[in-house]
Parts: sequence; C-alpha cells; structure tokens
Amino acid sequence: MEETGERESRLKRLETLERNNDSPYKSKFDRTHEIKSIREEFGNISAGEKTGKVVRLSGRIMALREHGKVSFADIKDGTGSIQLFLNLNNLGERYKEFTSLYDIGDIIGVEGEVFKTKRGELSIEVKEFTILAKSLRPLPEKWHGLKDVEMRYRQRYLDLLINPEVREVFEVRAKVIQSIREFLNRKGFLEVETPILQPIPGGAAAKPFITYHNALDINLFLRIAPELYLKRLIVGGFEKVYEIGRNFRNEGISVKHNPEFTMLEAYEAYADYKDIKNLVVEMLQEVVSKVKGELKINYQGEKIDFSNFKEIVFLEAISEYAGLELSFSQEHEELKEIAEKNQIEAREYYGKGKIMAEIFEKLVEPKLIQPTFVFDYPREVSPLARTHRENPNLTERFELIVAGREIANAFSELNDPREQRKRFEEQLLLREKGDEEAQSFDEDYLRALEVGLPPTGGLGVGIDRLLMLLTDKYSIREVLLFPQLRPEKD
Repeated sequence: MEETGERESRLKRLETLERNNDSPYKSKFDRTHEIKSIREEFGNISAGEKTGKVVRLSGRIMALREHGKVSFADIKDGTGSIQLFLNLNNLGERYKEFTSLYDIGDIIGVEGEVFKTKRGELSIEVKEFTILAKSLRPLPEKWHGLKDVEMRYRQRYLDLLINPEVREVFEVRAKVIQSIREFLNRKGFLEVETPILQPIPGGAAAKPFITYHNALDINLFLRIAPELYLKRLIVGGFEKVYEIGRNFRNEGISVKHNPEFTMLEAYEAYADYKDIKNLVVEMLQEVVSKVKGELKINYQGEKIDFSNFKEIVFLEAISEYAGLELSFSQEHEELKEIAEKNQIEAREYYGKGKIMAEIFEKLVEPKLIQPTFVFDYPREVSPLARTHRENPNLTERFELIVAGREIANAFSELNDPREQRKRFEEQLLLREKGDEEAQSFDEDYLRALEVGLPPTGGLGVGIDRLLMLLTDKYSIREVLLFPQLRPEKD
C-alpha cells in the first residue's frame, strides 16, 4: 500500500509537469559529457575551485538532499555518478519546481558549471535542468538496498540500479566472451551461426523443448546443442569453426542449471581430444589472466589455480576419490549393487557405463576442486565420441572439472558413419526403455558423415559456469541477466 500511495503522488507531480507544458517523457537530450569523462578531466582540481567549464549531462536521480535555499542531488549514468548543486538564487522559481516535482528515480538532463565544493566533492552547479523520464515507482531504499533474491532476479533492472556489484558481474561476462572470441579468431577459427529451431534435436543427452511451425505444419525443437550442425560444416570444408550461443534444455532448475544457457562449441579438423585439451588450457589461461589479472582466483573460499591443470583417467578417478575399484569385467548386477549401496539410483535401462558415470558424478566430481581433466569416459554415455584406441569400452573424451562442476567437455569426434549408425540405434533402444534424454536418430547427419568427416576434435565450454568461477558466484542465476522463474501470482 505504501508503494501504491507513492505512485499516486508521483502521478500527480507528473500531471503538474504536463500542465506546465513540460513533457515528462522527452525524445532526446544532447549531452556534451558522460560523468566518467568529467571525473577524469576535472577530478584533480582543488577544493573550492570553479572551472568555468559548462557541461551538459544526463542521468537518474539516486539521492536528493534539500537544505532550504540550496539542494543537492546525486545523478548516475552508465559510467558513474556525480553530485548536482542547485541554488535558489541561480534558479529562481525553477528551484521550487525541482524540489516539489522531481523525485529519486527520475531521469533528468542538466547544464551547469563544473566545480569542487569546499569539502572536496566534484559537483555541477546547475544552471538549467529538464525532466527526461518521470519515474512513477520508488527505487528501493538506498541503505537497505534490494535484498530479496527472487525480486532481484525478477526485477533485474532495479538490481542493476541499486547493487553496483551486479553490474560488474555482467561487465565481466562481456569481457570473458570478448576474450574467447579474440583468442579463437587469432587461432584461425571462424565464428558461425547454426539453427536454433531444429527438426531433430541432437548433440547432447537432454530433453528438448518442442514448438510448432504453422506454415510448414511440423514440430520443431529448440536446439539442445549446435554440435551436429557444426560438424556438418567441417564436412563442408571449414577446418576450424566455433559458435557462442544459447542452448535450451527441458530440465530441472538448480544452482547449476537453467533451461536456457550459453555455450561455446568449437571444432578443429585433423585434431584429437589431446590437441583440444591443449587448446582449452591456453584459452582459459588467457581469459582468466585478462579478466582477473592473475591465474590464481578465489572461489567460495577455495584458491583455484589455473596455472596448474591436473589430469586423471575416468576409472582411476573413481578409485582414487571414491575408493571403488570398477571395471567392465564386473557383472551388471554387481555394479548396480555398488551404486545403490552409495544411494545412487541405477535405473533398469542403465548399462555398465551409465552406472559408472552416475557413480562418478555423485562421488567424484564434487571432490575435484582444482582444474582437472578427466579422460576416457565410457562409450555408453558418449554416443558421438570416437571409440578409444586402446579400450573399446571407452571413448576419447575428457571433461574439465573445476570446483566440483563440469566446465568443458571434449571428444575426438566419431567419424565412422557405420559406427555412428549403430550408436544412434542403441540410443533409440534406450529411448524405448524410458530414457527421455537419449539421442535422436539423425539420418541427414549420417549422410554427411558418409560424405566424409576428417579426424576432428570438438569442444564445448559452459560460459555461465565459467562466469560463476570468475565472479565467485555459487548460483548460475547470478550470472544470467534474466534467469528462468515461475510466473508471478496475480
């Protein structure tokens, strides 16, 4: 009710402005400076000094302080904030207009002289001012801020206005993505775009979102991964390609998962997963160094060292971190019993490799804090990866785990169309048994493989999870501008 009353008061002030022929929603304001440039040019002047420099700037009122015949306001633009000084003697009747009709949250344009107060505060002595956009809702109170987590995510515009550290997260996000692009471009990779609406969802183990195309009278799927299209481009003669874009998976929401998220996928012809591992190390070290200034970062109380990447193979990791000796020579029932003894679900359609993968995810992954490459995953959970050269039960695949979470996934890509067909057929059987995340059968992709896919190394990096590390955020929602939420109740 308090906010409703404040809104009504602001509406009345808006109506008064309109009666005074001062439109509260302007179409344009010509400014000569941003606040940051004023601070850079005049920040070193002496206390009490007037510059004689008249500037025009604009921003949102973040604070108001009235002291009789003088008032102070703090305004903020996209580069910083600065104090305004308003004097009755200079502004005459317009001074009363400002103090009675302008509110915290209003966006204004001002013209005035740059000076520094006797207390040393760089300020603008306002000569002219105008309303640019009237705010009809009060901002959260300055000292208490916007604390409610769900409100912060739902009303991200307020979160960005009130909590400057939130804005910094998304400035880091932009810098990370830019750094990745610069690195890959320099390495000769070509940035491409592949379809988001796909007739067959593929490239990952995930349940897709389904939509309908009226003109074509068909169901389409929001992509769960761009992988199969990017490898079609390798078949087509591009030897190094990458894409940074949104993927969509119809799965649960958690601190690690959001239904839409950003991935980097990159593919290099004539490379294998060991080459891709070297690429990942070089890329992450460059990105982390650019963003953080060093390779050792703090994350949730842990010191993470990107100057030192550990390596271990999948089954050895289970032995070392879970104390379990697993092998493919064991009976299926024995592996199932081991899983269930450790409170890990083993569904009827899980094969040996899937049971091992579930054990790894629950018992090993959370213990891998320092950057660790885990090599050689079971064939069953890697339907697009090349069979290992030394063990037919495994594939040439690695995951990079940092702070207990998968950050990157890479393969030597399976390029034998006969073997890929068998893998797709196995996935169809899993789907029939109830696995909603099994790969779909993609005949056109097989046709592309039959044209000929050169030996290829492929990589996927979760941009959001990387951002969580670099900004010390525990939840993925903190690094997404607009995370998925339930609709508000009426």
